[in-house]
Amino acid sequence: MYRDLHDNLSTALLVAPQTATADITPVSVDLLGFRSAMVMLYIGIGGITFTTTNKIEYILEHSNDNTNWDIVTQSAVLGPTVAAGGIVRSLVAAKAAADIQEISYIGGRRYIRLTPDFGGTHATGTPMTAFVVRGMPEQMPAA
Repeated sequence: MYRDLHDNLSTALLVAPQTATADITPVSVDLLGFRSAMVMLYIGIGGITFTTTNKIEYILEHSNDNTNWDIVTQSAVLGPTVAAGGIVRSLVAAKAAADIQEISYIGGRRYIRLTPDFGGTHATGTPMTAFVVRGMPEQMPAA
């Protein structure tokens, strides 16, 4: 059982897999029962050539009650530098290759959500998805 991840991890979808051209309604994920969380953000090849006007910004927020949301600050995240407004990833230049970004959430709130925020015009969509891997469960199955 030392190599078992099945009973030690849980995943939940934040952004459904899609090729998006406009803002996506965020989905919240409950972290209750877990002591760690990693957001896995996949972004495909850019559907457009991104600029500071035609861009996508990914905003990470957290909440205690799933109603009142605050943007994350750097103290709640390991990995990327958090920009003003809780932006953990910003696409403002040509994106010729797909990639996956890991964002470790170390804040103490119960809920998190990731919002892809589109600026400008996006005639062609950009493939994306995001999910959270929850780990270090507070209760584990009997061995």
